Amino acid sequence: MTLPLSRPVFDADPKGAKALGPLPEWDLTDLYAAPDAPEVARDMTWLEGECAAFAADYEGKLAGLDAAAMLDCVKRYERIDVVAGRLMSYAGLRYYQNTIDPARAKFMGDAQDKMTTATTPLVFFGLEFNRLDEAHLEGLLAANADLARYKPVFDRMRALRPYQLSDELEKFLHDQSSVGASAWNKLFDETLAGLEFEVAGEEEPLNLEATLNLLTDTDRTKREASARALAKVFEGNIKLFSRVHNTLAKEKEIEDRWRKMPTAQTSRHLSNHVEPEVVEALRNAVVAAYPKLSHRYYRLKAKWLGLETLEIWDRNAPLPTETPRTVGWEEAKDTVLSAYSAFDPKMAEIAEPFFDKGWIDAGVKHGKAPGAFAHPTVTDVHPYVMLNYLGKPRDVMTLAHELGHGVHQVLAAGQGELLSATPLTLAETASVFGEMLTFRKLLDGAKTKAEKKTLLAGKVEDMINTVVRQIAFYDFECKLHAARREEGELTPDDINALWMSVQAESLGDAFTFMDGYETFWAYVPHFVHSPFYVYAYAFGDGLVNALYAVYAEGDLGFQEKYFEMLKAGGSKHHKELLAPFGLDASDPTFWDKGLSMIAGFIDELEAMED
Repeated sequence: MTLPLSRPVFDADPKGAKALGPLPEWDLTDLYAAPDAPEVARDMTWLEGECAAFAADYEGKLAGLDAAAMLDCVKRYERIDVVAGRLMSYAGLRYYQNTIDPARAKFMGDAQDKMTTATTPLVFFGLEFNRLDEAHLEGLLAANADLARYKPVFDRMRALRPYQLSDELEKFLHDQSSVGASAWNKLFDETLAGLEFEVAGEEEPLNLEATLNLLTDTDRTKREASARALAKVFEGNIKLFSRVHNTLAKEKEIEDRWRKMPTAQTSRHLSNHVEPEVVEALRNAVVAAYPKLSHRYYRLKAKWLGLETLEIWDRNAPLPTETPRTVGWEEAKDTVLSAYSAFDPKMAEIAEPFFDKGWIDAGVKHGKAPGAFAHPTVTDVHPYVMLNYLGKPRDVMTLAHELGHGVHQVLAAGQGELLSATPLTLAETASVFGEMLTFRKLLDGAKTKAEKKTLLAGKVEDMINTVVRQIAFYDFECKLHAARREEGELTPDDINALWMSVQAESLGDAFTFMDGYETFWAYVPHFVHSPFYVYAYAFGDGLVNALYAVYAEGDLGFQEKYFEMLKAGGSKHHKELLAPFGLDASDPTFWDKGLSMIAGFIDELEAMED
């Protein structure tokens, strides 16, 4: 489904837009010059032929390969991964620039279909590799150090052995993927990008990003108007969003049942290369800390705002002492790069090309995907960062966050395509660390008590959004998937009730909730695109808080150890990566250290009340 291109809906503040200065846009020519460039057709043709040739050369023969031949096989597979990744990165990035452009949607859809067909012959590889005898594989790795480099990849593949289906069924699932979850994802994206919100007081309809932005406005009436506009539009589309979630949850339940996955979360834990008990310890630690974190902070915020209770439109309201200002793009760039450089000039050097070479798309545009991300593309190109930059101080932190991802992805690229991808639990490390560096630089430069209070409160809110809010999201997903499995089809009211149960628990007694807030689950893309992704944010924040404490204590050689950790990509387990810093995420007390940092910031804010 494609939505018609309508008139531009975000031009609500042209003066404000000018105040940002020129905003960068992507230059995707490092991937391909154009959709109809001959290289696109060339690479797709090569891919189709090479996948077929790979299957002809290796299917049914893996067990007979010696170490050198197995290395050749893996390298050929990796090369296929690079070409496929380049094609789909180009199609995907163009699509996310304007998800309601029919031509871009068609190019993306056609590329997905061709990719699925071309790579079907490769399905045998993982299945057959997982049937190799353990002693035989150990012998191959012992015989060839270059092959042994790929052991982390093999370990992740073989972790799926208990859940592997027959070759025929695996090929069927691969073939139908483009009309399964990916089709529902596309419907969700196009619907969300095409929504228009009639906000009281605004001259023109706004898109989602601009409407959400009003929730941080200094004017409470504007915040309320935006919240009510969001609720009205979500309610008007709630049947569609409910259908998307019901279908994807059911599809996941069917596949998990056939694979004999013990829980809905198992596949995510496996892909993250993290033990379920570690995630459970994180979740339990955060939930236990709700009273001393979010509940305590929001009661404090209600007092600052002069309110008995907060409404949902007050959650991210600026403080009364905060002076509203627009941060221009050049100032944002200088702030982040100088914070990176103060940590280590090497970090700023890696980040600089993102600004100079068209690796960032920053502006808010009609049809552009909401939110922000850093996409690594492939290891022989470079990452691309997407923002929806509106000049808010929080947007500067988002820039620091996504640029941290970019730096991480550049450093990890040296591992090669198969080893560079970092599990989600560690993928947030550099991004959250980049935020922390930027925050500390701003805090150190604060000239007044009011400025320091504003910065501290902003950081606490960001950390609550990253830790408390994301664990509440995770609990919502757990409840939704469990209810779908136990009770069958869920009505919109059923899903709404699940949402409100975790919101009330996590936000606490400082809040009352307007009618309509129960639908706000509808716009969260992670629930659709990446089930159970969200705990990675809390994992990353807790990990970085502990890591930053080591840095602040003056750990000798910290910078070098930090860069080595990022360079490792997905080649090491979290236990091995954290060991040089004296940290262990499997220690139940580990998470309390990170949560204590948030609590300490709230302590400072309370002390300022005296």
